[in-house]
Amino acid sequence: MACASATPSNPLYLCIDQGGHASRALVFDSRGVLHASSLREVGVHVPQPDRLEQDPEELVASLHAVIVEAVASLGDKADRIVGAGIATQRSSIVCWDRRTGAALSPVISWQDRRAHEWLSRLAAQANEVQRRTGLMLSAHYGASKLRWCLDHLPAVTAARREGHLAMGPLASFLLFRLLEEKPLLADPANAARTLLWNIRTMDWDPWLLERFGVPQEPLPRCVPTHHPFGILRAKERRIPLTVATGDQSAALFSLGALQPGAAYINMGTGAFIQRAFKQVPEADGLLTGMVYFDTDRAVFVLEGTVNGAGAALQWAEREWGLENIEAYLPEWLARAGDVPLFLNGIGGLGAPYWVAEFDSRLIGNGEPWQKAVAVVESIVFLLQTNLERMQEFPPAPASLVVSGGLARYDGLCQRLSDLSGLALYRPAEHEATARGTAYLLAGFPGDWPEEKPGTPFEPKQNTGLKQRYQRWRAEMQRAL
Repeated sequence: MACASATPSNPLYLCIDQGGHASRALVFDSRGVLHASSLREVGVHVPQPDRLEQDPEELVASLHAVIVEAVASLGDKADRIVGAGIATQRSSIVCWDRRTGAALSPVISWQDRRAHEWLSRLAAQANEVQRRTGLMLSAHYGASKLRWCLDHLPAVTAARREGHLAMGPLASFLLFRLLEEKPLLADPANAARTLLWNIRTMDWDPWLLERFGVPQEPLPRCVPTHHPFGILRAKERRIPLTVATGDQSAALFSLGALQPGAAYINMGTGAFIQRAFKQVPEADGLLTGMVYFDTDRAVFVLEGTVNGAGAALQWAEREWGLENIEAYLPEWLARAGDVPLFLNGIGGLGAPYWVAEFDSRLIGNGEPWQKAVAVVESIVFLLQTNLERMQEFPPAPASLVVSGGLARYDGLCQRLSDLSGLALYRPAEHEATARGTAYLLAGFPGDWPEEKPGTPFEPKQNTGLKQRYQRWRAEMQRAL
């Protein structure tokens, strides 16, 4: 079937969300109403404590499966699909053969820190790297991972020598494998997380490429967020894919137009707090990023990152033998009483501290429920620390909007509101990444209502929480 040439009166948009633990395909209409969804969980491999990988072929197969399933579930309504978009894990990278599409490396996750020691040799250039990229010099980002592949994987070395190596963001690999044209392209949100992309020129930076020892020839061509990337096939259907971005970038747009006074928090494996600006902002200890670019608009953000959110709860299950933490959390978070402090460096300590190797530890003792609550409060404390740093960049945030899997916990949301002193809003639709992708596909519509009202949280007096936060800050400074 050829791509439809006429736009239906109520068009549908296929949104692909490839995340750390699952691949999803969701279909929304032009008012943000969900019509279909499909999900496949994907594996994560941890061959060493500082390494986290995924199987590229498993990710591709999972996406093919969810796309076909979501489209098929629509029945005749599938004729109304006019476009597709994809949002992926930022900072994760892959190397592949540009002739065949075969992966030459695992997906090296954004959480992976294998090249941390190698990266230390560039410490003297850290300020210049940040000026060009908006990012800190960190092994979480793609450049040192790409360099590691060039240095350690014979298949990558051979492909480079023979002139058929492709390498870059996970998004670029998935576009190559999913689309008929096999394009070699990178959008701004994903290219930016390589540490090789200049936030002002919006292209690969020769100075950065030279410093990291990464050749430009195998890298994808940089294009805008909204771009004719190619044709996605779902069995006999051919759907133009016109938006590619990062998961956190897409999640910002879940509720439609960005509110100037809001700070947006998305909590999944990691937690990310972002504020949108029309110009390039800069604040000490925080990241500067681009979340959307086309010929009509550019949207920049200040961003703080907490690497250990859902990942910290999973760590607690393994290290402390606490089974099925997330099932018990609603009850545990509602209990009264003091809890110990948790210094949370799971996955490396992110913004605003930036310590790649940090010994996570519990300060004090407690029962299992108290330990679990301490981990949740550490996420709140890290987010609050980033929020306070954002308040130094006027205008200060006036409200919070939360999304992501961990946002379903009332006790976590209430603590965020109490500690920040800000009203907090949690939308009813938790699939923020996919719904935000649909908003971008629909062309920034003025009418993007929520199908169901969300849940507001107003700040309450919480003296115990605030005292623990002050003690936590003191313990963090002592640990650092």
